[in-house]
Amino acid sequence: MHIVIMGCGRVGSTLAGSLEARGHSVAIVDRNPDAFRRLRPGFEGSTVTGVGFDRDVLREAGINEAGAFAAVSSGDNSNVISARVARETFGITNVVARIYDPGRAEVYERLGIPTVATVRWAADQVLRRLLPEELETEWVDPSGTVRLAEVHIGQKWIGSPVRALEHASGTRIALINRYGQGLIPTGDTIVEEGDRVHAVIADTHIPQAVKVFTGRPTSAGLPAGADG
Repeated sequence: MHIVIMGCGRVGSTLAGSLEARGHSVAIVDRNPDAFRRLRPGFEGSTVTGVGFDRDVLREAGINEAGAFAAVSSGDNSNVISARVARETFGITNVVARIYDPGRAEVYERLGIPTVATVRWAADQVLRRLLPEELETEWVDPSGTVRLAEVHIGQKWIGSPVRALEHASGTRIALINRYGQGLIPTGDTIVEEGDRVHAVIADTHIPQAVKVFTGRPTSAGLPAGADG
């Protein structure tokens, strides 16, 4: 996948290196050309000098071929504007914006702009949003047979009850993070847009479970009475 990053500070440069190490192509944008010195030696991606909400700059960075966009500069407004341009103008689905103000971040989340709003920044939190289909393990039991992981839930599951998702995937949904708040779901909890879902999965069942999570629910995958 080709991924465009706006902002070549410590987060942006770390993210660029992590993505490239995973085999993705990367273009990074910054208004200060000296910022590119933060990139790791041997960085093979492209660097573009300019602002991330300039459409011509984004085109130069390959936004038309991109599968994801991250706005991680030091400015909240620039990040949000850039994220909106990437999503609304260029149709990028996997978009994330770094926001320093947690209150504003919640507003943007409700507007459909995924954000990360923590001073204790971790680049892997951005990776989870840019590459949602990749299961991210958070804990493994001592025997190595069961794990807790954040999983991507496909659009077609939105509006379905947790029990339907558990029944179809053979997993247990342990936690939902909704607008920054933790929620322990019941079987009747409805999956909503923007939910970050954490599931307990047997190692041997991971490939099939991931297919179910990213696919669409069918009547065959729902427990009796759940599809009516």
